[in-house]
Amino acid sequence: MFESFRNIFSIPDLRKRIFFTFALLAVYRLGAHIPTPGVNPKAMAEFFTSQAGGALGFLDIFSGGALRRFSVFALGIMPYISASIILQLLTVVWPYLEKLSKEGEVGRKKITQYTRYGTILLSVIQATGIALFLQKQQLPSGQYLVRPEMQGSGFIFLTILSLTTGSAFIMWLGEQISERGVGNGISLIIYAGIVVGLPRAIGGLYRQISLGTISLFTVLAILAFMFLVIALIVFVESGQRRIPVQYAKRVVGRKVYGGQNTYLPLRVNTGGVMAIIFAISIIQFPQYIGRLINTDWSNKLAGSLASGHPLYVLFYAVAIVFFTYFYISIVFNPDDTADNIRKYGGFIPGIRPGKKTAEYIDNSLTRITAIAVCYLIVIAILPDFLNQGFKVGGIPGIGPALESALPKWFTEGFGFNFYFGGTSLLIVVGVAMDTVNQIESQLVMRHYDGFLKKTRLRGRRS
Repeated sequence: MFESFRNIFSIPDLRKRIFFTFALLAVYRLGAHIPTPGVNPKAMAEFFTSQAGGALGFLDIFSGGALRRFSVFALGIMPYISASIILQLLTVVWPYLEKLSKEGEVGRKKITQYTRYGTILLSVIQATGIALFLQKQQLPSGQYLVRPEMQGSGFIFLTILSLTTGSAFIMWLGEQISERGVGNGISLIIYAGIVVGLPRAIGGLYRQISLGTISLFTVLAILAFMFLVIALIVFVESGQRRIPVQYAKRVVGRKVYGGQNTYLPLRVNTGGVMAIIFAISIIQFPQYIGRLINTDWSNKLAGSLASGHPLYVLFYAVAIVFFTYFYISIVFNPDDTADNIRKYGGFIPGIRPGKKTAEYIDNSLTRITAIAVCYLIVIAILPDFLNQGFKVGGIPGIGPALESALPKWFTEGFGFNFYFGGTSLLIVVGVAMDTVNQIESQLVMRHYDGFLKKTRLRGRRS
């Protein structure tokens, strides 16, 4: 391991890429502490403490605490991710974008340009909504989130300008890291935003142990369980279904091409973490609509969809199932894959080329995605279970009896804020695997031993 690190810094190009990546990530973290003008920091911290389990708390993790402080980077990289998702969806239904996606490097640059424009547009819309929302908020203590002297159109304009500029700058940082650094810049920025909260999570855990609200044995048990979850994520994210493909020999002039046996790798979790991000965005939306309407039935509906309640868990799981298969249908086209195999003279043994091959690939992907769905559901609901358990008492009819029969830790949880749980843990482990694979490839390409000398880490995008 130490020899591998020494090899990394002995290669000038790789050393420059690593230092460049760290420098830009440091700039990102510095910008996360530059406040937006007109906001009351103490009132904002109190507001986000009360929203820790909701969608705002979820987005605050991705922004590395910038949303909690309402800095110029408060929107984080989410507008860019949303714009990318919208462009991917439009590629399926808009022939112009579908044509661009097949034009190679030129088409990719054009789509990237449209993604940038979409990022700016979404940033302006989100910043406007946030500014209007903050001006109306008053805490139970009587404090306003916006200073009284800054109320009005001036605060709205400054917020739009600050947040949009910050979001565009983060997008530029991510692109620079991808081009001149190590790995996917956008993923590394999200990774940095999540990991930076680790010291705060450790400090909160230490305070809980000191106050006696959680025992040391429980902490050790949960940490052991966390390592098992990490092992599960690594196992599933690197898992593949290898479909054998044979290529017939072709004679071109005096040369013979083909005649080789290879395989088509299908990832178990082809959709990655996007299904969870879509699902949690949808499941949180009715809660805020219900609170906005502020009637008895809407408040009751919002309460039944709160984290840990049966209706929330049910809808969350159904949404993950739907969006997992929906997203895979967008990013992977079995017909195109089968057509490409046929064009190069390949075939799957025992399967006829063309439509039969596409159906075989589609059926194989559907079966392994069922495993990914179960895995994503477990990973997604894990934090809520550890923190507050499952509120089965809300189930009509059998709820109270079931709650009294189940152990207390199941219905009330451990009271432990599992910071690296669910989506955040999945992203952290996945990005770490991709980054190690990138460095490993650079070392092997230059005839150096990588981190794993006896085996090679399969990349998630292989």
